[in-house]
Amino acid sequence: MAEDLIADLGPDRTLLLVDDDEPFVKRLAKAMEKRGFIPETAESVAAGRAIAVSRPPAYAVVDLRLEDGNGLDVVETLRERRPDCRIVVLTGYGAIATAVAAVKIGATDYLSKPADANDVMNALLSRTEALPAPPENPMSADRVRWEHIQRVYEMCDRNVSETARRLSMHRRTLQRILAKRSPK
Repeated sequence: MAEDLIADLGPDRTLLLVDDDEPFVKRLAKAMEKRGFIPETAESVAAGRAIAVSRPPAYAVVDLRLEDGNGLDVVETLRERRPDCRIVVLTGYGAIATAVAAVKIGATDYLSKPADANDVMNALLSRTEALPAPPENPMSADRVRWEHIQRVYEMCDRNVSETARRLSMHRRTLQRILAKRSPK
């Protein structure tokens, strides 16, 4: 079975993983290595672009939001340096606008976190235009809502009143939501 996976990858099995979440990127690199890839990691836009310019890989997984900028800058550099690179964009804050922007720039697929190594592998090796299979463990609607509220709350520097205004939500309702644990 391992030989079949490696054969599907082709002769160039290089993989660039760009994500500022160090534990996640290390786990993903180890998991992808077990699946036959030769991973290299970067934790910033600058490091990702440097690798894309000096050693453009055959495959890439790029987080959309990085500490020093937007992962789409890495996607653009990869597309310029290696047009045949299979690129998957990962994000914790999936939105239609960012998915469209990622695909227009050259990403071959777009996955919302949490995505495991199997999801990433399937997205990287998908060669058909057909829709991929639905994820095994998708986030619940309540969890997606909670994640969105948390993101906006952080973007507003943890200001409840400003967050409530931007979400068109009553401040007390938002306070109750923030006081609870995250849904499963």
